[in-house]
Amino acid sequence: MQTRPFGRTGRQTTPIGFGAWAIGGTWGEVSWDDAKAALHAALDSGITFIDTADVYGDGRSEKIIAEVLAERGGERPFVATKAGRRLSPHVAEGYDLDNLAAFVDRSRRNLAMDRLDLVQLHCPPTAVYFSSRAFDALDELKARGWIADYGVSVETVAEAEQALHHPGVVSIQIIYNLFRMKPAESLFRLAEDRGVAIIARVPLASGLLTGKMTKDSTFAADDHRHFNRNGEAFDKGETFSGVPFDVALEAVEALRPLVPGGLPMAAFALRWILMDSAVSVVIPGAKSAQQARANAAAAQVPALTDETMAAARAVYDRLIAPHVQAHW
Repeated sequence: MQTRPFGRTGRQTTPIGFGAWAIGGTWGEVSWDDAKAALHAALDSGITFIDTADVYGDGRSEKIIAEVLAERGGERPFVATKAGRRLSPHVAEGYDLDNLAAFVDRSRRNLAMDRLDLVQLHCPPTAVYFSSRAFDALDELKARGWIADYGVSVETVAEAEQALHHPGVVSIQIIYNLFRMKPAESLFRLAEDRGVAIIARVPLASGLLTGKMTKDSTFAADDHRHFNRNGEAFDKGETFSGVPFDVALEAVEALRPLVPGGLPMAAFALRWILMDSAVSVVIPGAKSAQQARANAAAAQVPALTDETMAAARAVYDRLIAPHVQAHW
């Protein structure tokens, strides 16, 4: 699998990574063994980037990653985690050195790593981006040798652009997919100019862009696609990219004729994301080895045509933009 530069860090990553939210929790039941099998399959397929967070299963995701990496040995992949959402209440004032140090130290233990490759602020309150306090704390943790680099995971383009004012930020993680095109309009070029990596999350719009869902699809009680459609637990944009379910299904059908014959819609959706050079890595999740292998295979899909890209944009402008463009 070819690689892309991870911003100005000097590191390279495969364009497809492994998003480890689903193996942690809130995506329905995934056994420990199935979670490990999914991650093993991803790494066997050549993937070299793993994204997790300390709150995914309250550390479960990080511990599964540590166990798999210990079993495999050899050169370790690039592992990114996140910190901040363990705060209760989750307020900007909590993003200080004491709390971030405690969170990072816990992730070091969970991941069995003395120095974490990348720690990202985990969708903090917007006010955090307008202060240097959290970023000064991360600079201190970097000076201690606890982290190699740090970045941010954001909800909105405006937050991402504000984060670029902090010189230590090496990466921005943001929702970017066929239902969320706004980041490419200005943010991506700003990030490229500053050598900041882009991590594209929620690439399949919580599974909608696999093309397999219908109006009758149901989800387990512990699946965020059941309990967070209106933002009851966290930002609603994380669930189905914030698009009303019926509208999203209509858009999927409008996109379906654009998918080259024989190609799974999920692979088409992932390849669409990778058409932008600013994207360092896209992080689809997987709950099984089969899903992980299918995600990795998307890296080999040929480039999409200009006509296809324009047609996809037209679907977005007509059906999706009215529901998301002004919010995120």
